[in-house]
Amino acid sequence: MNEQDFEAVRGALVGVVTRDRDEEEVNISMGELARLLETAGGVPVFSMIQNKEAPDARTYLGSGKVAELAYYCATNDVTLVVFDCELSPSQIRNLEDALGDGVRVIDRSMLILDIFALHAESSEGKLQVELAQLKYTAPRLLGRGGALSRLGGGIGTRGPGESQLETDRRHLARRVHALEQALAEVAENRRTQRQARDRSGLSRVAIVGYTNAGKSTLLNRLTDANILVADKLFATLDPTTRQCRLPGGETVLLTDTVGFIRNLPHHLVHAFKSTLEEAVSADLLLVLVDASDKEAARQIEVTEGLLADIGAADKKVLYVFNKCDLGAAVPGVGRLRDSVVYISATTGQGVDLLLGKIEDMLHDGHSRVTFRIPNEKQGLLSVLYRDATVETVEYGDEAAVVTAIVDGKTYGRLREYDISDRGATDDGE
Repeated sequence: MNEQDFEAVRGALVGVVTRDRDEEEVNISMGELARLLETAGGVPVFSMIQNKEAPDARTYLGSGKVAELAYYCATNDVTLVVFDCELSPSQIRNLEDALGDGVRVIDRSMLILDIFALHAESSEGKLQVELAQLKYTAPRLLGRGGALSRLGGGIGTRGPGESQLETDRRHLARRVHALEQALAEVAENRRTQRQARDRSGLSRVAIVGYTNAGKSTLLNRLTDANILVADKLFATLDPTTRQCRLPGGETVLLTDTVGFIRNLPHHLVHAFKSTLEEAVSADLLLVLVDASDKEAARQIEVTEGLLADIGAADKKVLYVFNKCDLGAAVPGVGRLRDSVVYISATTGQGVDLLLGKIEDMLHDGHSRVTFRIPNEKQGLLSVLYRDATVETVEYGDEAAVVTAIVDGKTYGRLREYDISDRGATDDGE
């Protein structure tokens, strides 16, 4: 099936205001849910929000609200109901029984998984999506009236693993094991590639942030990567790495990563662990924020929380407020102090300033130094290749002249070969 097969799906959105989720939070999350449904190819027909102290254990909504939902679905030709929460298998089954034939019920996580399935292009991405689907979605489909034959019939059920999902529990368990092994091999290959990049001596910069903040647009602007740019949530799923040249001439590796969103399922974060390790291993994180979004401050909190979840909380961070051509009024960013730059990746506004800021932050405590290494001391070149960023090497009859970016410790070992006439010691000493 292709995306066009799902364009006519008419959906209803359901949220609940509880003692743990206030009305403002639910309204914002419901707005995101509508965009998620549109990204998946659906049409939001109506929304329903109930105020309830705690969700009903059987149907999440109260019985009266379930009856009202059934009536609205019948009178509006709604065939899909999306809950802005996580539903249990029994809640899905009970809701579908109450809503009648022809109405499917999915939750927010299932919808996000569906979008990931729609946008997965690489073999790794497809493996990750299928594993996440099997671990989360399959238990919610097994044992239902139509069993797994209902998969592949609409939003929340499609994916690269459709044929495998039409099996029994024992086969699913075997498939999960096989996927985990395949992803372990992919993760090992990715580590090998990362080690090769480490040996290249190039600094690594990862673009992270909320979905649809403009990460792909920024990568295209800085590297001419020509990757897909679309005004949709999770338009980019697979990471892309390209070389980027900084104002001083240094080349760095710039990686675009999968976007974040509030209430991103933990199992999905885990499934994409090898992909997200690009952020964990980066020398600098560019946290991209849509400055024109009134929820920008909250989106920063979500991004920081997810970075902490994947072990990247201690990384050097530059906050990049994008889409400033659309207006920028972001409250509560005073704590970010000097680690902020405002740009428009679409128009190019502020991009030169951004590149300069990246260079400054990467070289904080580092200096560009030119060394003259005598031929009999050529072993010191390996020190530079291992512990510094070597930019140029010119071999002569008596010595090699090397320009490299070094930290204070490395400079201290090679100080006597410095011909830069720096006149001052490195800040990092």
